[in-house]
Amino acid sequence: MPSSEAPSSGLAEKIHLPRTSESEALKKIRHTTSHVMAMAVQKLFPKAQVTIGPWIDNGFYYDFDSPEPFTEKDLKAIKKEMVKIINRKLPVVREEVSREEAEQRIKAINEPYKLEILEGLEAPITIYHLGEHWWDLCAGPHLENTGELKPDAIELESVAGAYWRGDETKAQLQRIYGTAWESPEQLTEYKRRKEEALRRDHRKLGKELGLFIFSDIVGPGLPLWTPKGTLLRYTLEDFLKQEQLKRGYLPVVTPHIARVDLFKTSGHWQKYKEDMFPMMADDEQAEAEEQGFVLKPMNCPFHIQLYKSELRSYRTLPMRLAEFGTVYRYEQSGELGGLTRVRGFTVDDSHLFVTPEQLDAEFLSVVDLILSVFKSLKLQNFKARLSFRDPSSDKYMGSDEVWDKAEGAIRRAVETLGMNYFEGIGEAAFYGPKLDFIFQDALDREWQLGTVQVDYNLPERFDLEYVAEDGTRQRPVMIHRAPFGSLERLIGILIEEYAGDFPLWLAPEQVRLLPVSQDQVEFSQNVVNQMRSLGIRAEVDLSGERLGKLIRNAEKEKIPVMAVIGAKEVEANSLSIRTRTNGELGSIPVVEVLDKLKVALANHDNF
Repeated sequence: MPSSEAPSSGLAEKIHLPRTSESEALKKIRHTTSHVMAMAVQKLFPKAQVTIGPWIDNGFYYDFDSPEPFTEKDLKAIKKEMVKIINRKLPVVREEVSREEAEQRIKAINEPYKLEILEGLEAPITIYHLGEHWWDLCAGPHLENTGELKPDAIELESVAGAYWRGDETKAQLQRIYGTAWESPEQLTEYKRRKEEALRRDHRKLGKELGLFIFSDIVGPGLPLWTPKGTLLRYTLEDFLKQEQLKRGYLPVVTPHIARVDLFKTSGHWQKYKEDMFPMMADDEQAEAEEQGFVLKPMNCPFHIQLYKSELRSYRTLPMRLAEFGTVYRYEQSGELGGLTRVRGFTVDDSHLFVTPEQLDAEFLSVVDLILSVFKSLKLQNFKARLSFRDPSSDKYMGSDEVWDKAEGAIRRAVETLGMNYFEGIGEAAFYGPKLDFIFQDALDREWQLGTVQVDYNLPERFDLEYVAEDGTRQRPVMIHRAPFGSLERLIGILIEEYAGDFPLWLAPEQVRLLPVSQDQVEFSQNVVNQMRSLGIRAEVDLSGERLGKLIRNAEKEKIPVMAVIGAKEVEANSLSIRTRTNGELGSIPVVEVLDKLKVALANHDNF
């Protein structure tokens, strides 16, 4: 996931590709291009009805209700028609109309989706015309005329299915994705990065490296981890667990299901129900009365119960409970994607119960842990987002006072640390604001990984207390924290970050011994046993293939260290070492290899 500013030997690498949200010029280009595309589609497919056509980060799309399915061949014809429209240099004209006038015009051209869109629009109602030939409801902005577009900076990328309004119960539409840029050079660079992202795609590499699978009969969004993938998970978990123990965290384990009443008290049932799996009730009466069990969407209510199991003293705070807890969220099937969006995932969850006076110091300590984890993983291309509430929204719970206190604590922390940050208004959890760490991948897409949240609301809802120094009962503050975020998402991003070439300490198989013939198998097995006794993940290739094939197979599977063993190596009690990072290192005594591996693994370094 190199940054868009990453150095490279080629000129193209230096080309900056802004997101649409960062560039007014791109907003105009992509809005205008989407209209040109829709006009071209309706010219070639007169029965196609338009719905919505917004810009997205790297381009745009338009949804159509068409009796004819679009094909890749159709995309070429549509692009050809778009070039004709661009070359006509049609003026793009903005017109304000009354709601009644807009309704009349839409009915005249029989566009039912536009009528539904119109119902949700507030005045002024604006229409954009492409000359006198085509128009659509739109808020803009647009270019002055179609001739300002560059055909060789535009590409129609794919066709996908979509539901009207994202609702599976509504009409199935066809979505055409496209991209448009200010220059052909930008398009070329975008396509290069997209090809690089495909090369690094964790779904492809995960299959090739044998890390995880998905099974239709199990269900979408529910990954199955192979032995190699599980070793990778265990390594990450063990790494963070050790870091947490050093910092005073206490491990806990909680169930996967609970009574719905637990989530009514927390507010999840009221605020998060649509993202939860349906309730499991004993009978119709229990279902009607909402009495039953649900799969947990979050771990915090369980940790709260552990805190509340006895009266705590200020002397025992902060209390830091940590769990790799698997949670379940009923994501829409169309939103699922490999490991980065799943329905069952494991969170490296921790909940800290602190006094108000301890809040700032504990928050800074949590951020320090998160940054230290990222450093060990060599993840550098991230930025911090202050995820605050939108005061105009009703999706949040709690008073303005507690929100102001929580947001103030987060702002003080990032300013104390001198971190670069930006604000995300409306990105807060319903119970509290967050500091989120946002990473960019190989295609410059953004993913949230680590997060730390300040919460005054859940302690209030669960009536949490501690005995203060003066003997009074006081309310603790909660910090929710997850350095990895979702373990599944983290692994997906790491696969792409390393292009499947894991550093030695993370690799599921760290060393592979390659005996030249059957005569060296016993020696190889003895060396592997020594390595395993030291916690080194080593295997012997017993396939009996020729040496060249053994080496190629190990390289294809991206094994960090390969050890060729022939008669000379057995005689000298040595290994002929090849590594992916430094190439051939020659013959090294076994004892020296073991020492080097121990040091490299302890320091999270290469051999």
